[in-house]
Amino acid sequence: MMKMIKGFSLKIANTLNITCLVAILLNVWSNPSLAADPFRTQNTRQISDNTEEAFKAIFQQGNYSTAERYLKQAISEDEGEPLAYAMKASLAYTSENWSALEIYSRKTLEAAKNLIGKDPLRGNLYTAVGHFLEGALTLKREGTLKGTPQALGKLRQVYDHLDKAEAIAKDDPELNLLKGYMDLMLAVNLPFANPEQAIQRLEKNAAPRYLVDRGIALAYRDMKKYDRALEYANRALKKTADNPELYYLKAQILRARANRTKNQELMQEAIAHFDKALAKKSQLPAGMVKQIKREHRKAKSSLNKE
Repeated sequence: MMKMIKGFSLKIANTLNITCLVAILLNVWSNPSLAADPFRTQNTRQISDNTEEAFKAIFQQGNYSTAERYLKQAISEDEGEPLAYAMKASLAYTSENWSALEIYSRKTLEAAKNLIGKDPLRGNLYTAVGHFLEGALTLKREGTLKGTPQALGKLRQVYDHLDKAEAIAKDDPELNLLKGYMDLMLAVNLPFANPEQAIQRLEKNAAPRYLVDRGIALAYRDMKKYDRALEYANRALKKTADNPELYYLKAQILRARANRTKNQELMQEAIAHFDKALAKKSQLPAGMVKQIKREHRKAKSSLNKE
């Protein structure tokens, strides 16, 4: 029984603790093709210019240092916008600055709760994100076994607020993107879950499309369906070709596929995509760069063994 509980706890930790998911939850507000609202053509919302530029810096260009500068200005000009705080929390997570993560997770929740009266859809969405970030912080500080009960409590609060948002506008593309990503991450990490249902949710109602494609690529990668993962990664790259994180994702998929098929040409292609990601390493978080380099070395080592 303890072994089962520990295994389940590790899967929950993986769901709440993965840097990619934290970033992706914030990706849902970014799209170069729509200026003020990346999701809606009706009932649009407005964000500040600096917040929008921070979106572009992270999610179009994968440039985290530039995003930090824009976010500093965005927060100073609009303290009531929870998105800016959520993005700051995400950057704190990637740099493993836990005190900053605590501060900006709390500010995300405060701003989101204040927004509920004026915009209950976005207010509940950002409240969900704030609880998610606090769950990730708990797991980092308390560890998997001790922190999982608290993290599960946070996860219940996340879905409580997502359900409230869904009751307001169940077909809202922002809601469906955020909830679709969460459902996917749970589905690929927990037993008896159905990731295909989460994929269908993204396909049907979520937007913008390049983030739908990226999320599905991640899901198929984790499901070890590498052909489908590669298909969706290529789709995402067509619209965000300047982002080194997408070359990293494609490199991961190619490397896994090459290991499975013992294909040297695929491994060489994977190495080339790791190289493309590392060509812009100065704009990525240090921890991410270390991970890319580690996987790059393993790919080269596999090729040299053949």
